[in-house]
Amino acid sequence: MALSPIPQGFYPTVTALKPERLKEKGITLVLADLDNTLVPYGVPVPTPEIVAWKEDLERNGIQLFILSNSRRPGRAQTFAEALGVPYQGHSGKPKKAGYLRALERMGRKPEETVMIGDQIFTDTLGANNAGIIPLLIRPIRLAGNPGRYVRYAIETPFRWMGKKRPFL
Repeated sequence: MALSPIPQGFYPTVTALKPERLKEKGITLVLADLDNTLVPYGVPVPTPEIVAWKEDLERNGIQLFILSNSRRPGRAQTFAEALGVPYQGHSGKPKKAGYLRALERMGRKPEETVMIGDQIFTDTLGANNAGIIPLLIRPIRLAGNPGRYVRYAIETPFRWMGKKRPFL
């Protein structure tokens, strides 16, 4: 797969990605970034909306897997256990190896998998490199870190291009 920073669509939230539509596209595994994708940075437990979305995924035969770069001890593990899903912390995104380890653990192929994240240069770039369909969402919150505003501005053209080629 070509190294590309362009996602397959740009969506407002993770819950805007309807499990029924993912199932229609043959998706059986959703890899999801944690911070600023599923919940804001630092939120330790899933929100009721995320729990309901995960249950809807399961009703449609789709498994959720948290693929996080978080280096905070126990961050991904605590959240994943509260949600009742498998996880991988310190994934090394955008390196391909972290994505491939997740696929191997779950017994899935790239073509039946999507990666949902809020960042172009980790989530989208890495997914494209691993042959996984990248779905980009709007970050939940940019506040608190000036670097996030700069990164978001740099990523804007790629978001725009992703809007032009939606997966769902």
